[in-house]
Amino acid sequence: MQVSVIVLSWNSADYIGKCLDSLQKVSVPSGVDFRVILVDNASSDNSVKYLTKKYPQHELLVNQSNLGYAQGNNVGIQKALENGSDFVWIVNPDVEVHPKSLTALLAGARNFPQGGIFGSKIYFAPGFEFHKDRYTKKDIGKVIWYAGGNMDWGNMEGHHRGVDEVDSDKYNRDLETDFVTGASMFVKSQVYRDIGLLDSRFFLYYEENDFCQRAKAAGWKLMYIPDSIAWHANAQATGIGSGLQDYYITRNRLFFGLRHAPFYTKLLLIKQSIWLYFNGRPWQKRGVLDFYLGRLGTGSYQP
Repeated sequence: MQVSVIVLSWNSADYIGKCLDSLQKVSVPSGVDFRVILVDNASSDNSVKYLTKKYPQHELLVNQSNLGYAQGNNVGIQKALENGSDFVWIVNPDVEVHPKSLTALLAGARNFPQGGIFGSKIYFAPGFEFHKDRYTKKDIGKVIWYAGGNMDWGNMEGHHRGVDEVDSDKYNRDLETDFVTGASMFVKSQVYRDIGLLDSRFFLYYEENDFCQRAKAAGWKLMYIPDSIAWHANAQATGIGSGLQDYYITRNRLFFGLRHAPFYTKLLLIKQSIWLYFNGRPWQKRGVLDFYLGRLGTGSYQP
């Protein structure tokens, strides 16, 4: 059996090392060929030089332009499939995984044969909590970022179960979930063969949820596996509340919702988009405009 991990880098030299070091400590069951494939998305820092020098044992694919999260990961996914991988594990570069995380994901795949996409329990990395003043010292590292996902289709919002809560037993059960976050997404290769890769038209944001909904429509189950643990240093690449987030989240929420949401919600989305176009922040307005003009993929965002 072969498992390939895809780690996509974009100007991540300052923090990707923690991710790769944690992957090197992962327990690999007997008979599993475990590979790490690095993809650099035309970084302007010294990421390529750093990765080449410090992690020469990993295959490094260098894109000539920034292809975004979706297509950047697709480059690595396609390579993994060409290599004959049975599972492809997408891990964000700002994520550290527990040594037993792979073993737990493989167990989940055995226990749930109808499962196609499996997600980890993810904590905030220490110091990256949204509400730092809520927690005691012993809580740090156990504050939940993702413990499964719930979709509120009426309002077209996705919610992480347990977010901001200190971990407890109620999040320790394997269960079917509405979506799996791309921060740690373990996928059977057959899913890619059935529905294709991530949709590059999203470029950034909503692509993993779109992939999940397409997989669910094809009959695959989405599973949360709490024994697989990771820590996420949230939004290091994009910046919370940035113009980049305003643009791609606004545009892609429309794209995602008008593809997957119920009819009434689609009408509400169109109404909201009109309001945003006249009253939103500058990059929200541009996101609405670009969606209706069909400017997907990279779009017109300029930092």
